[in-house]
Amino acid sequence: MDWLFDNAAWVRRALNAWPPFWGAGIKIETLSDDFRYCRVTLKSRWWNKNANRTQFGGSMFAMTDPIYPLMLMGYFKNRYYVWDKAGCINYIKPGKGKLVAEFNLTDGKLAEIAAATEGGNKHFPEFEVTVQDKGGELVAQVKRTLYVRAKPEHRGG
Repeated sequence: MDWLFDNAAWVRRALNAWPPFWGAGIKIETLSDDFRYCRVTLKSRWWNKNANRTQFGGSMFAMTDPIYPLMLMGYFKNRYYVWDKAGCINYIKPGKGKLVAEFNLTDGKLAEIAAATEGGNKHFPEFEVTVQDKGGELVAQVKRTLYVRAKPEHRGG
């Protein structure tokens, strides 16, 4: 499965065709070739609105769900097991219209992960991402904790 993360454009197209994303109106607009930046949007559709006619909170949370794990698997070329471990969302205001979330892997975070997993150790890095409306106003703040560990064949020590 190492081939799976050789091409960011292929990963982006596959995610956009994935039924949970497609059905919810979630779209990966951008995934950089080095997997360090991703921009995700959530369209407002009649079937993903709540009783108040605003974006369903579950869809907002879902748009952040697999992104950081997939970015890390792509960046590290699938040498690590990476899973979502925990997540929480703080809804700031109702989401109306198209929503956007941007994800970044910084040099510092990547170095932290590499150092913490050296020798086969597990690591639980935390990431934060914001969901904004088309005007750039904050709609939600999401915290994600991941599980990261080098695959046995890539463990040092």
